[in-house]
Amino acid sequence: MKEKKPTKKTVAKKNTEKITVRKPAPAKTKETPVLNSVSLHNLKSPFGSRKKRKLLGRGSSSGHGKTSTRGSKGQTSRAGRHFYLGFEGGQSPLIRRMPKRGFVSNFKKFYQVINLEDLNKIKETMITPAVLKASGLIKSDSGLIKVLGNGSIKNAVTIQAHVFSKRASEAIAVAGGKTEIIKI
Repeated sequence: MKEKKPTKKTVAKKNTEKITVRKPAPAKTKETPVLNSVSLHNLKSPFGSRKKRKLLGRGSSSGHGKTSTRGSKGQTSRAGRHFYLGFEGGQSPLIRRMPKRGFVSNFKKFYQVINLEDLNKIKETMITPAVLKASGLIKSDSGLIKVLGNGSIKNAVTIQAHVFSKRASEAIAVAGGKTEIIKI
């Protein structure tokens, strides 16, 4: 057996060095840039508004290879597939399940309505669709116009419109005016 050598015990010295703690530098404040004007050279699209196009079918290592994110088999994996609006995967669509009632004509005419009391605001003696549009009583001078008999008319005027109600045409005649029907 080997003899054990006496070992010296070492005592750890206390660290007498002073530790200096650095204080963080004061944070620099960012000043918001002042934009003088917005023009083409300084416009930027917001982050995330433009995504890269997903490259499909470029091999298995691309992450979008083999079936190219279409799954396997079935109608949605084929080229040239098309679904109409309201398609429910072959189930009878809601539009076909709901009952239909009544009748809606495709040839219904929509009139821009004017009352006799509105015509008193116009100072001209010849009232045409262009005059009505300029005064703000109708939106379009090419649309159909109907004059109704609400109120009364004070001036003797000639009015051009597509349709006149019975009461409106009588009131215009009593005031000394004329009604001219525009042919459609």
